[in-house]
Amino acid sequence: MGWQGDEREGGRGRGGVNGSATAATEKPAHDEAVGLVATPDNAEALVRSILRARRHGFDVLVTYAGSEAMESVAFARQLDVQIVEPSLPDQDVDTLHRELTATARVMGYSTVVLQSPACPRVDYEATTSGAGERVAVEGTPEASRELAVLVGIPAYDEAATIGSVVEAAREHADAVLVVSDGSTDGTEHRAREAGATVIEHERNRGYGAALQTLFGAAADRDADHLVVLDGDGQHAAEEIPSLVEAQRESNAEIVVGNRFHEEARREIPLYRRVGLTAINHLTNLSLGAVRSQERLSDTQSGFRAYDQRAIASLASADLGDGMDASTDILYHATDRGYTVEEVDASVTYDVEDANSRHPIRHGLTLVHSVLTTIEQRHPVLLLGVPGVVSVALGIAVGLWTLQANLSDGAVLYAFVSMAFFLAGILSCFTAIILHALQRSQ
Repeated sequence: MGWQGDEREGGRGRGGVNGSATAATEKPAHDEAVGLVATPDNAEALVRSILRARRHGFDVLVTYAGSEAMESVAFARQLDVQIVEPSLPDQDVDTLHRELTATARVMGYSTVVLQSPACPRVDYEATTSGAGERVAVEGTPEASRELAVLVGIPAYDEAATIGSVVEAAREHADAVLVVSDGSTDGTEHRAREAGATVIEHERNRGYGAALQTLFGAAADRDADHLVVLDGDGQHAAEEIPSLVEAQRESNAEIVVGNRFHEEARREIPLYRRVGLTAINHLTNLSLGAVRSQERLSDTQSGFRAYDQRAIASLASADLGDGMDASTDILYHATDRGYTVEEVDASVTYDVEDANSRHPIRHGLTLVHSVLTTIEQRHPVLLLGVPGVVSVALGIAVGLWTLQANLSDGAVLYAFVSMAFFLAGILSCFTAIILHALQRSQ
């Protein structure tokens, strides 16, 4: 992500800031900072406030009321903000604010904007303009504005279709946000003309990077739902309400538009259907979805809805920049116990430049990503089981060779037996080592 905080080296002690040994002598990157208090209940709001503060040019200091092991503190560390250690455990908010103010003064900030643990949206301009010469000021809440449904569209050279996609999406959303990922064909101009807000990447960074920008922007805007669809016109914008409604009814963190239901399967070209079926099976295997009710029918659909919890979490996640980001999101959801639901969705492949990515190269990239993940998450399944089978085959061939009393051709079978046996032993040992490393993390 592009919102990285200052990294300062040094020791960490009670009543101080991470890296305080150098923080006290180095001039901060900005004159103003935002002070936040992490609690057991404000992880999502805290992440949104961190992202908003950085977008407005503020550094961020975070202290905490409770345990250092809280999820909210972990998120703050992932975003590389300065963690101010409280001098005593379980202090009240006023005391924590005083410690944040003292730390900000030592670090050289002219102003620190203090927010309550609820982390409401702050009008930073109004707050700092009224600060005067005070070091600490209380954040002025921003006038409330509801953004129930935000549609996000990652786009790369989609000038031919982006205008019609944005216009259709606006009928079903409070706002439409397009991330032009280094486009050179005027995609951003067409999107703005159609009524979208546009964020531009200076260079083409990839589908995953565009998604990461969307999650950060959605968290910044405090959207209730972020619905992501492609900019080439494959997805039907009129189906946006069905994803949002399914999310509201099920409380699922993620809802996927499933292209593999009976009616839609016939519309998918055969080569895509075969390739996606194989990738779906591999992805479900890597997710540990063994039972049929646990499996996802369409793991690669780009038509998805995310609720506030998923938005805040994914805004600080480490997603791949490429097309495998769709799978990375599912791994992220599985690790956090999120619910993923599917609703039937239609897809149109009869559009201009429906898929600019080479299908074979795209498929191989996804397969490599999934197999790598299986190796990391389920080494016993990927290596251990084949290893045991290989050892068994080696022993079986060896016994058969002994019974043949080294007759003509039996020497060859002896070598085959040895190869299976050694390969199986090596695979089993590798699986055991990887499994042990996984459990120690």
